[in-house]
Amino acid sequence: MCRLLGYATAGFNLSLNAVLGQDNVEDFRELSEIHNDGWGVAQLSDPAEAPHVRDGGAPTPETGTRIYKSTIAARHDSTFEALADEPSRGAIWHLRLASSNLPLIMENQHPFYANGLSFIHNGDISDANGRNIVTNRSYPVNHSVFLSTGGRSDSAIFFAVILEYIGFGFSLDEAVAQAVRELRQAYPKSSYNCMIQSEDQLIALCAAGREKTSPRIVEIYDEYGRGEQAADYRVMRYRELRDDNGDSAGVVVSSSGYKQEGWNVLENDQMIIVSNRNGTYRLRSI
Repeated sequence: MCRLLGYATAGFNLSLNAVLGQDNVEDFRELSEIHNDGWGVAQLSDPAEAPHVRDGGAPTPETGTRIYKSTIAARHDSTFEALADEPSRGAIWHLRLASSNLPLIMENQHPFYANGLSFIHNGDISDANGRNIVTNRSYPVNHSVFLSTGGRSDSAIFFAVILEYIGFGFSLDEAVAQAVRELRQAYPKSSYNCMIQSEDQLIALCAAGREKTSPRIVEIYDEYGRGEQAADYRVMRYRELRDDNGDSAGVVVSSSGYKQEGWNVLENDQMIIVSNRNGTYRLRSI
């Protein structure tokens, strides 16, 4: 039960503050009053100097991805302010509200990272009796791929299934679609809202098993006096970024919880695929 935010530009660096404006960034950060089980970000930016220069280290094609994650709520972590000012050509941000009593350990914090891909998820992958997929020892996920995610949660299993389909030769967007189709066979009512970021693309998917907010989420928000923000909890929206000439220059996409006037709704079972090289995007259904 989390909040997601991501953007991809037309190949140039922008900070989160520049993309959203500082007021909206602060409103997003303040959602961590509720989503207070940690936060994280994966940012794409080419380093000013490659890590291997002058010291003999071997170069790697993945040096452009920087990941920070913490078990501290974003509103209490000053690093959030610093990274919100850090320019990148793409980034995904995650505020965590842990589900199914999964432990608050670094291994379970988002973003997960493997094979040059960073991944965040909002959902509790459980059956009708509330049994989370992590307790299902017979679920057919490749154990070595699961271990490569570094996680121990249902979200890490979701990511592992996506990685398996990539290994089968599917494109990134189709691998995400195939993973959701597979998981829904056993967990049809779970939420698979997610974002995945490569060196070339940002993909954001709205795939909520229940479009109506569950009573438990409403109850949690009510406890903080913010019940009105739970009404569209599963909704994801996007808008185009514009350059100084008013031309399309990328996309920002986000779950709800703060002002998004004029944004477009990402329909259920729809994903947006954005190039973080040239800012072009397309929509598709799963």
